[in-house]
Amino acid sequence: MNEERPANVIPFTGGGGLIPRLARPQVTARTVVMVLLTTLVVVGLLFLLYQLRQLVRWTLIAVSLALALAPAINWLERRGIKRGIGIGLVYLVLLAVIAAIAALVVPPLVDQVQGLAAFATDLTRRPGGLEQWLRDQTGRFGLASYVDTVSAQLSTLPSRLGAAAGPLLTITRGIVSSITATISILLLTFFLLLDSGRFINAGLALFNPVQRPRLRRLLGESAGAIHGYINGNLIISLIAGVGAFLVMTIMNFTLPGGMPYAVVLALVVALLDLIPLVGATLGAAIVVVVGLFVGVPQGLILLVYFIVYQQVENNVLQPLVYGRSVQLHPLAIFLAVLAGGELLGILGALLAIPVAEIIRLIGAEFLASRAEETGGIVHGTQSPAPIDQVARDASGSATELPAPTPPHDKA
Repeated sequence: MNEERPANVIPFTGGGGLIPRLARPQVTARTVVMVLLTTLVVVGLLFLLYQLRQLVRWTLIAVSLALALAPAINWLERRGIKRGIGIGLVYLVLLAVIAAIAALVVPPLVDQVQGLAAFATDLTRRPGGLEQWLRDQTGRFGLASYVDTVSAQLSTLPSRLGAAAGPLLTITRGIVSSITATISILLLTFFLLLDSGRFINAGLALFNPVQRPRLRRLLGESAGAIHGYINGNLIISLIAGVGAFLVMTIMNFTLPGGMPYAVVLALVVALLDLIPLVGATLGAAIVVVVGLFVGVPQGLILLVYFIVYQQVENNVLQPLVYGRSVQLHPLAIFLAVLAGGELLGILGALLAIPVAEIIRLIGAEFLASRAEETGGIVHGTQSPAPIDQVARDASGSATELPAPTPPHDKA
């Protein structure tokens, strides 16, 4: 005999209950296992990349070099020279250029280092030695009180020479590692250049044949962006170094005391100018500080020169040299350099702008494909149209948004 439920009793589950009856779960045990396995594989790959981070850095540098050298090698190949021989010829030309630069830079660099050593030797033979010279020089800038602190630190230097063996070994290992890295990067670049077409075709074979022409065009535009940026950056850095050297050389002939170490300081300017955004300013600051220690007129002249030069570089040289290879908003460049520097240090800062340009190209191709699907206006990757207009045209609404009407004055 079934007992009837009282009318005033609320059921615990089900219709009208305290807890609604839930639907049967759709997640199966197989789905849970697949998600866990996928997560483990992704974590394992990320850990493997972290362990091989040095190889990843070398590969990024090799890819950049391969893209920068590919146009020259393709030009030789079109003229009947085998690709392997063309790569060897390009390598020989690069070695010859480096040797020529070294022949121009190393002799005056050695002379200036010898002059610096002779200057230090002469200081030690003066009455009071180096400490007295430091007091005289720092007194001109009101910093004589810091000499006592430096002297106290220098007095303990002999007792610390034994502990310097560790850093010396570290420097030695760093030199050996740099040689190994250079050889490895050159070999990686060689193989990437030798079989670049085979690698590209193998990668494109993984995609739908309908998408392959678009992907091949995107790869070509990305390679052109990297090639244009790297070559443009090298040209602008060379101009910065040569300009600084010429100015300091003129100062040597026109100012009392001249401007010593012109070769070294110009080399510093050229190298630091490779770093986007902050490199040129950092190199200029170093040279200006050195000029102020030589003499106030030298420092002021160098300060005025670098202010004028940076305006010329930012407003004339960069648009002229980079041309159509990089079309990024200044905010995008700033954020890309910060992100690259945070991830990979100086290497990340150097590669940040071409990587950001590749991301822009991918976004432009995506919007172009969407415009084809929706019947909107298709903008190419080199279109000067602003991003909001490109996105609006890609959605199929090519008409401009109506401007807000001003409120009517009440009578």
